[in-house]
Amino acid sequence: MIGAAAYNPLVHQLSVARRLDVMENARLFALVAMATADAYIAVFDAKYTYNFWRPVTAIRNGDRHDNGAIERDAAWESIIPTPMHPEYPCAHCISAQSAATVLEAFFGDAIPTVGLTSTTAPGVNRSYVKLSEYVAEVINARVYDGVHYRTSGETGAAMGRKIGQYTVENYLKPIR
Repeated sequence: MIGAAAYNPLVHQLSVARRLDVMENARLFALVAMATADAYIAVFDAKYTYNFWRPVTAIRNGDRHDNGAIERDAAWESIIPTPMHPEYPCAHCISAQSAATVLEAFFGDAIPTVGLTSTTAPGVNRSYVKLSEYVAEVINARVYDGVHYRTSGETGAAMGRKIGQYTVENYLKPIR
């Protein structure tokens, strides 16, 4: 799942579970949208600043590293298609963490069970009882798919946490 499809169902399910009123709901969805939009701007700025190669390039060109411990595998493929933009940092990770950080400000890390159904793997469902588990799974998935290095996921998540915190602390304060 990409973009809002990867986090908006969580926002909706938590909103329903906690019976947020119209004002709280509008604030929650707006803050998530703001944080994730800022996260995408930041991550693509970083990707084209660092311009780091993806695993497919590194593995297929293992003989060009000046590291004898690395062997070339010219036929290696990632599990999913490799995106056509630089690797570092992870965009899915920054968006998931920025959304999760906003949600955490409203609900805490421990949440009522929420779930996501894959839009690309029919019948695959995942459930979470902690927002941190959701983010950890996003990081792991990008590594397991073969399109990111773990450092990229961790860096993306760290960026997302800062963006989410800044968004909650500085915008759309509750009116009381």
